[in-house]
Amino acid sequence: MKLCMSKQAATAAFLLLIALSAFADSVYQSPEEFIAEIFADNVPATQALWVTAELRAEARAILGHELAGLRIRYWQTGPRSAWILDEIGKDKPITTGVVINNDAIEAVKVLVFRESRGWEVRYPFFTDQFIGARAKPDNQLDRNIDGISGATLSVRALRRQAQLALLLTRYTKTSAINGAGSQ
Repeated sequence: MKLCMSKQAATAAFLLLIALSAFADSVYQSPEEFIAEIFADNVPATQALWVTAELRAEARAILGHELAGLRIRYWQTGPRSAWILDEIGKDKPITTGVVINNDAIEAVKVLVFRESRGWEVRYPFFTDQFIGARAKPDNQLDRNIDGISGATLSVRALRRQAQLALLLTRYTKTSAINGAGSQ
């Protein structure tokens, strides 16, 4: 009898682990689907913003770590740009789409969430707080973003992604003016 209960407990634990691992890597929307949705299936060509030393320093101040890569892909039509950004929540990256229009956040959407907790940041009650936010001169958001109990690290990750998208948008304008251009 003890052996049967032990097998049942082991089976239950195994099934729980499978369920948690599936939950911890949730794809809500692919980056390609997000871009198609944002640009109403009239997707502009992908552009690249080259990461200069100045941009790298400002991004480090926002993120608290080095910005990965030499360039960052984005999509832009007129004053509207879309960014797909990854930022670590607690241990794993959260992939988020951020849309900037006329130097203000138009939309923030969690595309892939890989953590075991903090997934509540994907819901509109949280992401809608970013709509209309702009960057202050110190690259902070011009408004407070309310946290979610138990999701502090995920909240911070999305706040950093929003700040970074605003910063990157500013640099696309600088690159275009200086002729460094995005290709």
